[in-house]
Amino acid sequence: MIEVYHNPRCGKSRNCLAFLENSNQEYKIIKYLEEAPSAEELKNLLQKLNIKPIDLVRQKEKIWIEQFKGQNLTDEAIIQAMVENPILIERPIIIKENKAIIAREMDKIEAFFKVQ
Repeated sequence: MIEVYHNPRCGKSRNCLAFLENSNQEYKIIKYLEEAPSAEELKNLLQKLNIKPIDLVRQKEKIWIEQFKGQNLTDEAIIQAMVENPILIERPIIIKENKAIIAREMDKIEAFFKVQ
C-alpha cells in the first residue's frame, strides 16, 4: 500500500493526491501534522528516501529560522526537531515498499511510479 505524508493546506500535497487518484493508485494518507512521526519512524523514512535529515527539513519555515538555523546540529538533533515540530518535515512524501520520494514535482512522481 502506498503511503502519503500529506498536509491538506499544501498545494503540492493536494496535487500529489490528485495524481494518485487519477492514476487509480490505492493509498493511505498520513496526516503527520496531527500525529507526528516518532524519531524511529523518521529514521526509517530517511533510509527509504536515501537522504540526510537536513535534506528533509523545510529550512524556510519560521520555526527553523528562529530556533535552529545556523546551529551546528547533529543528525539526531535535526530528527528530534522534526519530531517536536512536524511542520518542519518536507512534503508531500510518497512511500511505496522500501522506497520513498519527496513528491513536490509532478515529473518526479510520474517517474517514481514508472520505475516501481
